[in-house]
Amino acid sequence: MQKSLESIFNGFTNKKNIFKDKKAITTSYKPEELPHRDKEIESLASILAPSLNGEKPSNIFIFGKPGTGKTAVMHLVSKKLMEMGKGSVSLFYLNCKMRNVADTQYRLIAQLARELGEFVPVTGLPTDHVYNLFFKNLDKKGGVVVLVLDEIDALVEKIGDDFLYNLTRVNEDLKNTQVSIIGISNNLSFTNDLDPRVKSSLSEEELIFHPYNAAQLQDILRKRAEDAFKENSVGSGVLEKCAALAAQEHGDARRALDLLRVAAEIAERENSEKIEERHVDAAESKIDSDRIIEIVKSQPRQSQAVLWGIMKMGGEVHTGDIFSIYEKICSENGLKPLTQRRVSDLIAELDMLGIINAKVVSKGRYGRTRVVKINLQDSLLNEIREILQSKYYFQ
Repeated sequence: MQKSLESIFNGFTNKKNIFKDKKAITTSYKPEELPHRDKEIESLASILAPSLNGEKPSNIFIFGKPGTGKTAVMHLVSKKLMEMGKGSVSLFYLNCKMRNVADTQYRLIAQLARELGEFVPVTGLPTDHVYNLFFKNLDKKGGVVVLVLDEIDALVEKIGDDFLYNLTRVNEDLKNTQVSIIGISNNLSFTNDLDPRVKSSLSEEELIFHPYNAAQLQDILRKRAEDAFKENSVGSGVLEKCAALAAQEHGDARRALDLLRVAAEIAERENSEKIEERHVDAAESKIDSDRIIEIVKSQPRQSQAVLWGIMKMGGEVHTGDIFSIYEKICSENGLKPLTQRRVSDLIAELDMLGIINAKVVSKGRYGRTRVVKINLQDSLLNEIREILQSKYYFQ
């Protein structure tokens, strides 16, 4: 075994390295230039500019599909704003999808208080007291404070919008500090369900980030590839293919970058001197497989039980048959069975996620039914079967 590991590591170190700076094609990389986002950068900067004169800028909602540059533009503009503000402007960024940081009102406000230098225990204090600590430290900060809440829709879905109402009213209680709120969301209809009082005070300005087209994605990839790879390491048609595939999925720049990065990693493992189109094909298959596996792992146990039932039956099955085997699986695994209607909803969700294919067929005078079949390759299906058996103990 040791010899085998040694040969693997030696083989890797002796391979031709096509990377110059791998970080340049990761989604966490923050470039100094953002192609095709000049208009959005200018709009955001113009809204925040009054803070440099000590004036409170408008609250802002930034909308756009994943991978459209919302967070990247926010980081670029805020970095320059902080440089020019020279201490008179403070900006605090929080990703609301972070586990154990922003999944309850207590944890959210406690984290914001910590950003201001106040120690707040993980639990144990009344929420009102945590708010008071936060407000006290805000007023102590002075100047203009910008709170950026990324993925804000995910937080509102978990805990409601009471915290937003409190934050939009905070300036009424502060003497030395003015607070502006920026919410970033993938859901364009997110504000429709907000309390009208919150919506009117929060949505003072809105910015929409439209998806990139294939040509724009090529420009983004070309710039990143120059920084990431050694000369002549990217084969003909590679960037175009990555851009075209990502453009089909809502113009997602992250998807394009992931395809290029994984394709490069596959090429490097093969000791190839160049990334070729076949490496992009392999990357697409790997990324899609990884995505499906993560989806299956994150599903509620009831949904996993429905999927397990479909997998056990194999081939094309009717929803009524699925419910029968699902009830048996629940009995064997200590689960309380859901209603047939709820199981039908779970089947629809699995269909929407691309794990199964459910189609409605007519049975003439006997009405209509849904026919379901697994929509996955055998290799991926076997991997999911192993996960459900070993990790979730389905038999």
